[in-house]
Amino acid sequence: MIHITLPDGSKREFPGPVTVAQVAASIGAGLAKAALGGKVDGKLVDTSHAISTDATLAIVTAKDADGLELIRHSTAHLLAYAVKELFPDAQVTIGPVIENGFFYDFSYKRPFTPEDLTAIERKMANLADKDEVITRRVLARDDAVVYFKGLGEHYKAEIIGSIPADQEVSLYREGQFEDLCRGPHVPSTGKLKHFKLMKLAGAYWRGDHKNEMLQRIYGTAWATKDELQQHLTMLEEAEKRDHRKLGRELDLFHIDDHAPGLVFWHPKGWTVWQGVEQYMRQVYRDNGYLEVKGPQLLDKSLWEKTGHWEKYRDNMFTTESEKRDYALKPMNCPGHILIFKQGLKSYRDLPLRYGEFGQCHRNEATGGLHGIMRVRGFTQDDGHIFCTEEQILEECVNYTALLQKVYADFGFKNIIYKVATRPEKRIGSDESWDKAEFAVMEALRRSGCEFEVSPGDGAFYGPKIEYTLKDAIGRQWQCGTMQVDFFMTERLDADYVGEDSARHRPVMLHRAIVGSLERFIGILIEEHAGALPTWLAPVQVAVLNITDSQADYCREIAKTLQNQGLRVDLDLRNEKITYKIREHSMQKLPYILVVGDKEKAAGAVAVRARGNLDLGVMSLEAFAQKISADIASK
Repeated sequence: MIHITLPDGSKREFPGPVTVAQVAASIGAGLAKAALGGKVDGKLVDTSHAISTDATLAIVTAKDADGLELIRHSTAHLLAYAVKELFPDAQVTIGPVIENGFFYDFSYKRPFTPEDLTAIERKMANLADKDEVITRRVLARDDAVVYFKGLGEHYKAEIIGSIPADQEVSLYREGQFEDLCRGPHVPSTGKLKHFKLMKLAGAYWRGDHKNEMLQRIYGTAWATKDELQQHLTMLEEAEKRDHRKLGRELDLFHIDDHAPGLVFWHPKGWTVWQGVEQYMRQVYRDNGYLEVKGPQLLDKSLWEKTGHWEKYRDNMFTTESEKRDYALKPMNCPGHILIFKQGLKSYRDLPLRYGEFGQCHRNEATGGLHGIMRVRGFTQDDGHIFCTEEQILEECVNYTALLQKVYADFGFKNIIYKVATRPEKRIGSDESWDKAEFAVMEALRRSGCEFEVSPGDGAFYGPKIEYTLKDAIGRQWQCGTMQVDFFMTERLDADYVGEDSARHRPVMLHRAIVGSLERFIGILIEEHAGALPTWLAPVQVAVLNITDSQADYCREIAKTLQNQGLRVDLDLRNEKITYKIREHSMQKLPYILVVGDKEKAAGAVAVRARGNLDLGVMSLEAFAQKISADIASK
């Protein structure tokens, strides 16, 4: 007898090997129809998978995260099936699941067009309607190479040829199409109903620019029609909020081919930058941080000692001078340790908190660059806390509270907390990792924060808390971090004199709240759709005259507000007032003051707020109090 244990603890007995589909059917017809796969002893498998020994089993449906993974993976293969039906000469390469969807890369003699994309999507729907069974078979590696070469699928043959000769490979068939895949897949194409092809792009074979440029088709797939529509609506809203588009329209910044991955900040954009930086500088001052500044260029030997050279060499910009190798710093940590080492430190000096707006460079692939969200040169609000083991917990708890306040001031209330634990390749003892992982988890528990655990995703030198923002349209942005590091100070021989007069290694806490300022400003632009809160807006108020007779009065208003520290745009152009109002409204200004003869005679201003709100006529003093309160409330 074979005993199957279900998630609720109940057990079912079967006389011999039984498939996941058969177990589902024994529970009920509804579950059998909904089953997309199963998890046997924690491993995701097809519904056709036969269980031959006692095992635990969870039936996977579209309601489960694993079910959505199966849907997206299978839809990628449905895409390849449709392409081969319409374009038999096309060769299929790889088609993985990505966030919110999938893609598949193809080699074809001409570029696909938007019209092709429409036809492919229609063909996918037709194939799904056929509800063809998806079956799996296994071949020896060499037999699989011969098989795919016979189909003219040379890319598949190359992939299989890179697999060790003694291994077998699995193939999945649906109708006339068969593809190399480890699986698992949904049981039939009829399970794939809610998808849409999104765009075309180029991609080098195996990510190497020396290889052929392939054609990549991106798509999205969901469990229900409503989820698909919600995603498409979110994408429409995201397009309106795209920071690259708004950056141009609001004259904030630009990216130039002369400096790929680097940002040219315009006056308005730099004003926003300074608003974020000066706010964070005040946070440093109010919370016991000492601001420092380290060099950008450091000798290769330092990066070798820290372990970064071995693990991140390909992402570092390097140079040579006088037969010495240097690297532009990709992070600020080693520099802060060198500052800590200057002069004797005592336990009475700890915790010692350093903060730096440190400019870093990382050699990101061109294809991965994305506006100011993903760049090669960026500035971090980087901080490092040197402390004793006994101080770790309190510092982590205090940091979480500080981060929550900062995010709230920028308009983010919804924070997701994750703890990334020890990776397979790491430095240090398990005992130290145990202490560090306990500290970050206990800090979140004491802060009243529910958190997820991401096994193996920690840095090579320590576990970390990842603080992820959820924005106005539901997207997630991982920004803040707190990492507990027992090892870096040892590698660079940093110590302090303890209460026992002996030398001890400090623990190093790596922390950043907004992370990259460039990326965070991009997030802010998209969160607020360019309509930044008054305290951050590059221009807070515009003063507009109706005719030349109010020009001098408008100048007085602008000067008075500027003297109060406000950022004012004075518009005395000889244009219709409706044109000027519309133009400044498109720049998403918080306030527009309109001055005509009546306002001039009364010593007042007509106030319009963002969103075409008419706040009526008020005295300049009353308006100044209103905007000051707006700024103070953030």
